[in-house]
Amino acid sequence: MARASRPRRVAFVLPSFAGGGAERVLITLAGALDPAAFAPEIIVLDGAGPWRSLAPHRIPVTDLGRKRIRTALLPLARALRRSGADVAVSTIGSLNLALLALRSLLPRELRLVVREANTPHRHASGSAGARFYRWAYPRLYRRAAAVIVPASYLARELSEDFGVSLDKIAVLHNPVDARALAEAAAPPVRAPGAGLRFVAIGRLTQQKGFDRLLAMMAAAPRDAHLTILGDGPDRAALEAQRASLGLAERVAMPGFAGDAARYIAGADALLLPSRWEGLPNVALEALALGTPVIATPEAGGIGEIASLAPPGAVALAKAGEAFVAAMARVGAAPPGAARPSLLPGNFRLEFAAAKFEELLARI
Repeated sequence: MARASRPRRVAFVLPSFAGGGAERVLITLAGALDPAAFAPEIIVLDGAGPWRSLAPHRIPVTDLGRKRIRTALLPLARALRRSGADVAVSTIGSLNLALLALRSLLPRELRLVVREANTPHRHASGSAGARFYRWAYPRLYRRAAAVIVPASYLARELSEDFGVSLDKIAVLHNPVDARALAEAAAPPVRAPGAGLRFVAIGRLTQQKGFDRLLAMMAAAPRDAHLTILGDGPDRAALEAQRASLGLAERVAMPGFAGDAARYIAGADALLLPSRWEGLPNVALEALALGTPVIATPEAGGIGEIASLAPPGAVALAKAGEAFVAAMARVGAAPPGAARPSLLPGNFRLEFAAAKFEELLARI
């Protein structure tokens, strides 16, 4: 790639450093940029959250101290003008729309790149703001220099259902730093006992489907054990459901874990019971650590991951009996031994970072 006269300034705009996959993807991409060609910075609306530690120290961080997007709009516009950025990159639909709505307040030469992390249908149906999202996507996304999606199905959805030009859309699979992940996974953590050991990770919300996973654990082999890592608004309801099903000894819910890779490495399989997803990062991380994945078909781009992964690495099963049967078929992990990676090459950090740099250079 031809070198510019100076590194191109790229501002990554994040809603927070909360433990979400979308934020982690942008932090990973920021850290992977070639410093000879790009000068990244992070502008975060609310700097609280565990992912702050993932940002390399060489990348400056501006914390706007705003918990709500609507109160962050003018401070964000001022921060971008001060930064002198050539490109601003944001993620998550609501923040993307807000950034694009600020277009007239930003320098004309600033190029805006938005990353759609999840299916926009979740915003545009069944909610009070549905009509707004239906109106906003086709009108505001045209202001973007490029629209990044992590899976091909999202490109089709944005084009066919929301009128976003295919010329603007680029499929960039989520990056996984396999080497750093392997280092973080040692030593593995495994619940004691002789039966199968499963792990599930995510925010405790309806989207992630942990309520139906608890129901399926009640039908799983009696010596099977599940660890659910994460926190969220549904914790109390899930803990009550766990108690009512008599699963207190078979399901652990220790909360958010910064060392989740250790639990994945020690599990026989990662369980992904989501009702919807964009492209599930946790499934990619499991595959990178050699841990097979059992997922519901509606978990976003999981089918795309399955089509690229080695045979048997990803099992797709409907929630209920089929999912429980897939759990029973899992083989036990070799004790203490690191398993060979199952991650398709498209998702490796080097591949994704090179493709991202090509996109930035093109715009």
